[in-house]
Amino acid sequence: MAVVTIEKSIWANVIDITKNAQEKGSDPGIWAMQISMMMNSSSAAVVSSSEPSIELAHVLVSHICWDNNLPITWKFLEFALTFNLVPPFLVLALLSTKVLPCRKSRPAGYRLYMELLKIYALKLKSHSHIHQPNFQKVMTSIDHVLGLSQIFGSQVIEPEVLLVKFIFTIVWQLLDALLDDEGFLDLTPEKKSIWTTSSKGMVVDTYMDFDEKKFELLERLKSLNSALAVEIIGQFLQNGVTSQILHLVHHNMPKQWGTFIQRLELLATNSSALRNSEYLSPKALSQLTAEANKVSSRKYKKSLNVFGAVMAYGSLSSPAGSYQEIGHSSLWLPLDVILEDAVDGYQVTAASAVETITGLVKSLQAINDTPWYDTFLALWVAALRFVQRERDPIEGPVPHLDTRMCVLLSIITLVVADLIDEEENRVDESKGSTNHWKEKKDSNTRREDLVSSLQILSSFWSLLTPPQSVVSSANVAATKAMMFASGIDVGRGYIDCINVNDLPTNCSGNMHHLIVEACIARNLLDTSAYLWPGYVKRLINQFPGLVPPQMPGWSSFMQGAPLTPMMINAMVAAPASSLAELEKIFGLAVMGLEDEKIYAATILCGASLIQGWNLQEHVVYYITRLLAPLAPADYVGDDSHLIAYAPMLFVLVVGIAPVDCVQIFCLHGMVPQLAASLMIICEVFGSCIPNASWTVNGEAISAHSVFSNAFALLLKLWRFNHPPLDYAVGDVPPVGSQLSPEYLLLVRNSLLASSGNVFKDRNKNRLSAVVSASCPEPIFVDKFPKLKVWYRQHQACIAAPLSGLLPESTVHQIVNVLLNMIFRNINKGSQASASGSSSSTGPSSEDGTVRPQLPAWDILEAVPYVVDAALTACAHGQVTPRELATGLKDLADFLPASIAAIVSYFSAEVTRGIWKPALMNGTDWPSPAANLSNVEAQIKKILAATGVDVPSLAAGIIRETITILGKFISTSLLDSDNNGLKLLPLLSCHLIKQAAPRAPPVNSPVVGSGFPSWLNLETLVVSTPATLPLPLAAFLSLTITYKLDKVSQRFLNLAGPALESLAADCPWPCMPIVASLWTQKAKRWSDFLVFSASRTVFLHNHDAVVQLLGSCFFAALGLNPASISTENGVAALLGHGFGSHFHGGISPVAPGILYLRAYRGVRDIMFLAEEIVFLLMKSVQEIANAGLRKQTREKLKKTKLGSRYARFSLPASLTKVKVAAYLGATLLWLSGGPGLVQCLFKETLPSWFLSVHRSELEDEPEDLVSVLRGRSLAYFAILCGTFAWGIDPSSKRRPPIVGQHFDFIAGALDGKISLGCDLIIWKTYVSQITSLMVQSAPNWVLEMDRDVVVRLSKGLQRWNENDLSLALLVTGGVNTMGAAAKLIIESER
Repeated sequence: MAVVTIEKSIWANVIDITKNAQEKGSDPGIWAMQISMMMNSSSAAVVSSSEPSIELAHVLVSHICWDNNLPITWKFLEFALTFNLVPPFLVLALLSTKVLPCRKSRPAGYRLYMELLKIYALKLKSHSHIHQPNFQKVMTSIDHVLGLSQIFGSQVIEPEVLLVKFIFTIVWQLLDALLDDEGFLDLTPEKKSIWTTSSKGMVVDTYMDFDEKKFELLERLKSLNSALAVEIIGQFLQNGVTSQILHLVHHNMPKQWGTFIQRLELLATNSSALRNSEYLSPKALSQLTAEANKVSSRKYKKSLNVFGAVMAYGSLSSPAGSYQEIGHSSLWLPLDVILEDAVDGYQVTAASAVETITGLVKSLQAINDTPWYDTFLALWVAALRFVQRERDPIEGPVPHLDTRMCVLLSIITLVVADLIDEEENRVDESKGSTNHWKEKKDSNTRREDLVSSLQILSSFWSLLTPPQSVVSSANVAATKAMMFASGIDVGRGYIDCINVNDLPTNCSGNMHHLIVEACIARNLLDTSAYLWPGYVKRLINQFPGLVPPQMPGWSSFMQGAPLTPMMINAMVAAPASSLAELEKIFGLAVMGLEDEKIYAATILCGASLIQGWNLQEHVVYYITRLLAPLAPADYVGDDSHLIAYAPMLFVLVVGIAPVDCVQIFCLHGMVPQLAASLMIICEVFGSCIPNASWTVNGEAISAHSVFSNAFALLLKLWRFNHPPLDYAVGDVPPVGSQLSPEYLLLVRNSLLASSGNVFKDRNKNRLSAVVSASCPEPIFVDKFPKLKVWYRQHQACIAAPLSGLLPESTVHQIVNVLLNMIFRNINKGSQASASGSSSSTGPSSEDGTVRPQLPAWDILEAVPYVVDAALTACAHGQVTPRELATGLKDLADFLPASIAAIVSYFSAEVTRGIWKPALMNGTDWPSPAANLSNVEAQIKKILAATGVDVPSLAAGIIRETITILGKFISTSLLDSDNNGLKLLPLLSCHLIKQAAPRAPPVNSPVVGSGFPSWLNLETLVVSTPATLPLPLAAFLSLTITYKLDKVSQRFLNLAGPALESLAADCPWPCMPIVASLWTQKAKRWSDFLVFSASRTVFLHNHDAVVQLLGSCFFAALGLNPASISTENGVAALLGHGFGSHFHGGISPVAPGILYLRAYRGVRDIMFLAEEIVFLLMKSVQEIANAGLRKQTREKLKKTKLGSRYARFSLPASLTKVKVAAYLGATLLWLSGGPGLVQCLFKETLPSWFLSVHRSELEDEPEDLVSVLRGRSLAYFAILCGTFAWGIDPSSKRRPPIVGQHFDFIAGALDGKISLGCDLIIWKTYVSQITSLMVQSAPNWVLEMDRDVVVRLSKGLQRWNENDLSLALLVTGGVNTMGAAAKLIIESER
């Protein structure tokens, strides 16, 4: 109570002193000294004398407004500000609430208020008192006076944040006052101001006499006030400090900023005060308004490019052609790589290619900082190159042109559509925070950029030549455009029948016409594209005279014609051209008669699926929905309703079984739902006894037929064919190993759970809609008990040898029945049994071995035991290899799905190493001798062309021999008498004799090593018969028995990759042996088989992988050895596809192609991060050195040639450094996915910076080299992160990983972590990655912990990187807005 009394007494004394001085007309300076002395007196201990007084500010403003509105009292206030007695900003806040509402009646006070604004508000460093102890109290008081927290709705109470809001409020108040004075406030959406700026009317002062002269003076003063207000608003927008403060508002309070900008535009358009202003014109204000969004970046953007000055210098002397080629094409290299990777037939992904490519495109566009028309052009060019690489394909069970055309005309078009839709239909998750001004300005720019990119694309003639199988479709597209441009309207049915040669003008089409048609079909373009210059070569005046009659097909079907065989064939051969056609055929498949359902399914799986690029996603969705037909509402019965759909389901499953079709479903993201539908089909038909049959296209089918085809297709959708080691162990499993049935269903259910979410992207909405339509309920593996039992058996088979077969059990009985069936022609006494011993039940006749009528699941459960018994019998000589292969083929013919259980068993048994090797001598087992040397030579040719050392066949056999001897020695050492060691020379000779074609010379001595001196290893190896592990030999023999027809192909597509994985998992040279034998069977597949064999070198050999990676870097950067192509960029990395039209067999492939087809087999991927970083650093060194030795560079520096050389190569070198980083990031992301990227951020990069690098590359790296290394590492890291987790704010895994990495950086900047690397590299890395993150991935900063961002900012300030430090804080959002404001104010000069 005493303190309150003292305070009241103090402020009463202040008022008394002020009134007394006011009456006497005292000098304001003397008044100020009196006030200061009084506040410093001991009786005023409650008032701090060392800081401005908040209470005094309130007292003085209340005293002036308005009872003492006199010139001298304003002078007193001015001197109180000058003597630092009151906080300036608090005074301005108090005055704004008093003056602005009364500005019309108190124009002089309004004028004085604005003059104070000019003095104090525009010089924040001098007058904000940001370092004063009571700064927090002052800003809190301002908050209470103006109600900032309530108006802006923020919970952040940092004083610096309140200061930002205060500056914004002052400008906004002046703006609203101006609009109100000129009558334009009613034109705003709100019709009023949120501030108390509305005039209270003409309240006349008592001391004023209103004669005409004074009235004119008053009006003139108002006019001058308006002009001054315009000037002050302009100064706030132009002032370097306040403009950056306002940018913080724009960045962190978009809703309020949008309203503010709208009012500025209204002022610029209508204000007479602005038009009459001498300081600021409407045009200038509009310019300031337009630049307000980038006022901050304008100041610090130069610092974001570490090499801005260097690039400007170097580009002056670089030839535009070469620099442009390297810069534009190679920086989009990840697009080419990811597209080529997407068509690897060995990989099925759960994610849509649309989603993956969209994220990649957005990341590259942001980091390259390119306009969207450049981005779209790069995307189209990459897709066209991707198609052209299939010019000379190798023949084999791999995706071909149909898949590549799907990518170009369907997937890429959907990517573009999603990017445009993202801009035009942007949904704001923070309700109401949409920046309408910005949307109005930027709307539809991506669509316009698409048009620009497609018009430019027409000049890429070398890429636009259509493949031969696509020529007719391109001609139809060109004819359609020509007809439209000529004003001739004909139906689709007639255009399809037109012969291009019959037209009076040339209308041959190319890939450009197909791309434009695909865009028009998806409403990305309209038909005005047909009128683009040069799009149509020539117009015609009339339709050809001989119009062909309309053929049966889609047009006649739409007109109601019944489905006839001729019409069905026509519709199968030609794709649907409209969604209406697809909807009608889909309706027929759902509601039609049984035959109509079959016809409709056949049509949908025809050309509409393969070549219906403009509607392909709809065809895929309709087929997926048909695979899960809903039960009729009136259906009753114990059996599943799917039984009635068996013929249609069979047609669908068979129709989508080809490799290209599976890949198309995969690209469209339908694998999870497709797997769920197939699981349902397998569960139902695998549980049926095949006692019923149906006829489909003249072929009798049973439940086994439906099950087997569905099951084989289902198994392709996860890594079932990979050997057990690929299900790996360790902290980070191989990429893709998560594709289990459980995982696929989890992805499917997540799409279902997110259906209806308006914030999802367009692609996710499409997929969710299909999932919901197929089955609106979550699906789990427990829903399929039979499938679950088999899957558990499959996993148990991998984990341990078979066991648990109980005598007389149902499974045991089925095993014996199956063994009797497959070995019915073997003589009595040599037949295998379930126990693995011979059977003495006697020979059985064909009449006695009627094929059992059992459910497929029961048969599959017994198959592993059948195969085990058969293989055991073969190992003991009771069954010959030929009889084993024939018996297994009979089993597979009986139930084709049994190939899955056979694969499972053989894959597991090979890894156990308990079976004796099979001698591939041509007698018992087939011999590869006829072409093994040729296969090995071609493998050597492929690998050598990419700079990889080739393992020889000799080395493999020698290793095997040494392994046998090693085991013998280790066993003999346990013998105390060393009797075994005494036999070692004899054993050696025995092994040699087994392999040697001739007898050893008589009396040949034995050398001390135990090997005969006459031994010639090369002769030995060449003549040694090849061997394979018995399970592999059996499986190989089984696959060779298959015919290469369409029926067998469906199951070979499952068995083939499994055989390759199995052989690759065995010691070298198992894979060349397998390739040799299969080449003898399918010569047209020889190139494919040889290439597949060459990939397996990298499975167990890390050195070979590193060599191949090095070749990829050298090829892409043009640093190639003489043996590799002299090209660079994409052409050298990926080449021009395969080809066998060269002398000597398959042509060498580019290193990038070989790596993309081999990396998935590399199990231990963790070493790749370190190796890629090493190769990146090595590449940068080579780029900087330009391939010259240090001594040569020193000599060049002393010559004029050297200086010219340096200037010439600098821009290209800088670009190549980026290309190296782009390539390294792409290869690392593809090789290990997000897991390896996480390892890079958390382990590899920190370890690299902590380590001391005594460079293997150069003793003393030059500063330029160090700077280039730091730059490349920064690009490499940011690209890896954006590829793995994107730049959008939706990633959940990104924040902790990125945050931990930058916490490491901040710790090093704080001095808490000691670094071992070159400090120039470190500084360049930190500056560059921060720059890239701010400019290209701002969401990374927003997700980061505030403390980390602030520490990182302070570290940059210590390096004098103030602009970059500010950019980081600005990007950090509301959490770092206060720190940003403080830095802006402290940087004021």
